[in-house]
Amino acid sequence: MKLCSLSFLLAALLLAVLPGHAAETKEAKIRRALSAAPANIAKDAKVMDMDEHGNMTLLRDGTNGFTCIPGHPGVVGEDSMCADGPSMQWMNDLIAHKPKPTNTVPGVIYMLAGGTDWSGSDPFATSGTPIKEPPHWMIMWPFDPASSGLPTTPKATGTWIMYAGTPWAHLMINQRP
Repeated sequence: MKLCSLSFLLAALLLAVLPGHAAETKEAKIRRALSAAPANIAKDAKVMDMDEHGNMTLLRDGTNGFTCIPGHPGVVGEDSMCADGPSMQWMNDLIAHKPKPTNTVPGVIYMLAGGTDWSGSDPFATSGTPIKEPPHWMIMWPFDPASSGLPTTPKATGTWIMYAGTPWAHLMINQRP
C-alpha cells in the first residue's frame, strides 16, 4: 500500500472516531444532549441537533416543552443544553442578533455538563480567552446587578449575572438544581 493511501486511510479512521464528527451516531448525540438536563426533564424532552448554519434536525420527539441540543464538543459556546420554550426564543433572538430578547416570560436552560463561552460580559464575543463554566442552570430574564446585588464576573460556585448591562443579561446558577 502506498504511503499516501495509508495516510489517507489513517486520517479517515481518526476522523470517524473524533467527537462531534459527522460519523457520530444519533444515539450518542441524544445521550450527550440529555446529559445537560435533570433526569425528570430529560426523560420527556425533545432532542434537536443544530448544524453550523443553525439548521435544526429532530433526533427525538418530546412532550414536556423542553428541547435538548447536543452541541459540538470542543467548540467554545456550543455545549450541550436543555431549554424550555421561552429560552429557545431567547437563544434564537441572540443568534439572529436582535436588539433584545423577545421572550415575554422567564425561561430556564440547563447545562449540567458544564459549558464554555468567549466572554461573561459580551454576548457577541467570538474570540479571546474562553471561560469554563461548571455545571449550571440559567434563568433567561433580564437581571440588574444594581438592584439584585449579584456579582457580574464568572465564578466557580454560586450565582452571578452573565452579560450584565446588556439586554441579554441572565442569571447563572453554578450548581445542580
